Amino acid sequence: MALGEQTYGFFIPTVSLMGIGSAKETGEQVKALGASKALIVTDKGLSAMGVADKIKEQVEATGVKAIIFDGAEPNPTDINVHDGVKVYQENGCDAIISLGGGSSHDCAKGVGLVIGNGGNIRDFEGINKSTKPMPAFVAINTTAGTASEMTRFCIITNTDTHVKMAIVDWRCTPNIAINDPLLMVGKPAALTAATGMDALTHAVEAYVSTIATPITDACAIKAIELIAKYLSKAVANGEDLEARDKMAYAEYLAGMAFNNASLGYVHSMAHQLGGFYNLPHGVCNAILLPAVSQYNLIACPERFADVAKALGENVDGLSVTEAGQKAIDRIRSLSASIGIPTGLKALNVKEEDLSIMAENAKKDACQFTNPRKATLEQVIQIFKDAM
Repeated sequence: MALGEQTYGFFIPTVSLMGIGSAKETGEQVKALGASKALIVTDKGLSAMGVADKIKEQVEATGVKAIIFDGAEPNPTDINVHDGVKVYQENGCDAIISLGGGSSHDCAKGVGLVIGNGGNIRDFEGINKSTKPMPAFVAINTTAGTASEMTRFCIITNTDTHVKMAIVDWRCTPNIAINDPLLMVGKPAALTAATGMDALTHAVEAYVSTIATPITDACAIKAIELIAKYLSKAVANGEDLEARDKMAYAEYLAGMAFNNASLGYVHSMAHQLGGFYNLPHGVCNAILLPAVSQYNLIACPERFADVAKALGENVDGLSVTEAGQKAIDRIRSLSASIGIPTGLKALNVKEEDLSIMAENAKKDACQFTNPRKATLEQVIQIFKDAM
């Protein structure tokens, strides 16, 4: 692509804490942000397991009060967001802590946007629609996948249209991101697989994005290398602390990549599957990634050849297109080996819904940086190829 006059931004939390035991820093970090009472946004699972209570105790030990809101559902909705807003306001909170995976973080971002700016969360769909800052925000991650703990992306389901709204706004980037692999140990194999493939999708889509830079390239390739080496180990043994730690770095690096290079058709299409059927985002990404990559291959074969090398494939003597094909084949085999369904039919996706989902995918903010443009009919065909 010819160089033209264009500014490339780079967005990241002010502070990021990594490593075993880093979650113990939560209380001091919230206090350092000047908070007096924090809303902990989490899901019912982590709440029932006592993880949210443990974080609450750590926060309150520093003199900062905390209250738990466990209403973040998988594929969080506008209703979840406004329920959280109500709890925040009724309890006089002045800070937010998100605890969990992407659902908790996205719900918390939605709460923060509405608290800071007023209105309805639907008002913020699109790019940089907010005009005022959010409250102080600490995000504690418990899965190695979405990277929502460190990105400016917020995905919320509109309950009227069943469409996932893509909110991309630098103001919803958490002030502090915490990735403690101890919180990821013991997560179910299926969740580990889905979130790991989500991270791989972030890295691949960012690497082939039309606005990739040397900075995002470095992050994406290293993320792919780590995922190739450690994802299967984390799925096979959830207690493998080294694999958990390396996957935490991998998902964070992939987040750095796509937070700044954006994504592509995999995500714009997966958002529709999540909105229509309430399906796991990582599983949708994993199934769509090979199909979209096959469509994109002719646009940037040398980029996919790099992905193949990062995945550990030997591409000596191959053309760039042949090497790029090896990347796609390896993604398929990795996905199958860790238990991801091979097609959308296994998720009960209906062919009669493909046209409307394709139309909505063409409107999604993530599709703008896909390396190859697609007509509506071509997006429908990619869906069919993934069935």
